[in-house]
This record gives sequence, structure tokens and C-alpha cells, in this order.
Amino acid sequence: MKKIYLPLSLTVALVATAAMSPVLASDNQGLSIMQERKLRDTGWRSSEATLAMHLTNAQGQTSTRNLRMKNLEVAGDGDKSLSIFDTPHDVQGTAFLSFSHVTGADDQWLYLPALKRVKRIASRNKSGPFMGSEFAYEDLSSFEVEKYRYQYLGEADIGGEKTWKIENIPTDQYSGYSKLITWIDQQHYRVLKTEYYDRKSALLKTLTFSDYQAYEVKQETGDENKRFWRANLLAIENHQTGKSTKLNFSEYRFDTGLTEADFNKSKLKRAR
Repeated sequence: MKKIYLPLSLTVALVATAAMSPVLASDNQGLSIMQERKLRDTGWRSSEATLAMHLTNAQGQTSTRNLRMKNLEVAGDGDKSLSIFDTPHDVQGTAFLSFSHVTGADDQWLYLPALKRVKRIASRNKSGPFMGSEFAYEDLSSFEVEKYRYQYLGEADIGGEKTWKIENIPTDQYSGYSKLITWIDQQHYRVLKTEYYDRKSALLKTLTFSDYQAYEVKQETGDENKRFWRANLLAIENHQTGKSTKLNFSEYRFDTGLTEADFNKSKLKRAR
């Protein structure tokens, strides 16, 4: 995500002065893998993409929404993202702004044109569904290592690829999940699948990532480009309701020159 990317922190030394950090309760191998995952997705600066959101209810009926997403990498903190709905008419102009944070609650706002007002998403409500989809508001934050404790669960094959299986325990007391199980591919540290468990530890949702594509981005220091992987298809299934959502991404562009000014709460009503 974040960033439906669905996705990466610098590997840090574990020093005595950080003894109160929740990360220290993690299994060392699981923590190291997730730190490397974050590291490999650092340095893209900004990105934009278009996507189609396909909603399917328990009876198999589907509807589609089209939107654009903008993302900004923030040094020393979580990423910022802005999603703007273009079609159909009943959601046109709806805009969602998210400021992810390494520690502490994320800041999120939703502008609803029908109400002509900006609604702040409270921390206690971030387990709620985003725009009728099977993604919760908390699923839309960028991945930050410090938001979880980790336990390495072993290796597994996913679609013929070798992966590490890692348990993620949210540190946020208001998270709608008791744990997440994530499969990380061993070659590129990409997430291939995530299982979400509700507060009663029952399997709630499964999210799969597929059709990955690599993008080259020139780094600010040095002459070499860095490769960033993005999944063109995210599919999430709710096992308790029978509903599902698919996100089809296209037209990814990186280092697009976005700045902090493009992610301004006061401009949500005029987001384009």
C-alpha cells in the first residue's frame, strides 16, 4: 500500500536506548526480513497511477469505480497518499487523503461531494470499510516496520515462488486485526499474499498480489537506477461476508515531481 501498496524501512541497529520500542519484542529473523522489505522500497520519491476498483457482493453482482492515486515518500515518516474518484457519477469528486506515520495514529480525511464537507477518519473507526470495498481504512496506510511485532513462521511456496511466512502483530490498540500473516518472496522481497485475522483471531480476509512489474527510478545520489516492484492486481476476499474487491492498476509513473503542497487537507474539495 502505502500507498493499495501495498508497501520497506532502513535496517537499523537495535541499541539499548531503544529498549522500549515495540519492534524489540519481534522475532529477529522476521524483523530483519521486514526491514529489508522496507529498505528495498525506499527512494522512489513520488508516484502516480490510475486504477479500477471492482466490487463484488455476496450474490456475485459487480460494480466498478475508477480513480487516480498520488503518493509522496516522506523522509523520516510514513508516506502520504491522495486518491480521487472519477466515475461513476455518484462518487465523482470523492477524495481520500492519508498521512501515514512511523509511530502513532495515522491522519486520514475523506471528502464527500454530496455532503460538501471533509470528514476526518477517527483512529477508532479505521477498521471500517473504505468506500464500500473490502479494504479497511487502516489497509490504505504505507507499510512501516514499527507498526508491528514480528514472528518468523518458516518457508512456503506461493505460485511456484519461494517465500518467507511472517506473522505481524499490530501495535495499534485500535487495529481491527489481531494479526496478519504475510508471505514475502525471497528474491525481491515482494508481498505475494496477506491473511487478515479479526479481533477474535478468526480468518477475516485474504489479499493476493499478482502481475508484478518493475520500474526503474534514478536515485538522487549516484548514477545507478533503483528498481521498484508494483503489483498491477490486488484481489481481496472477505471470508466472513462472501464479498470481494479487486484493484487493477495501470499507468504507473514515478518521480513525478509531487510535493507536500499536493497533499493538503484544505484543498480536498478541489482535488483534481
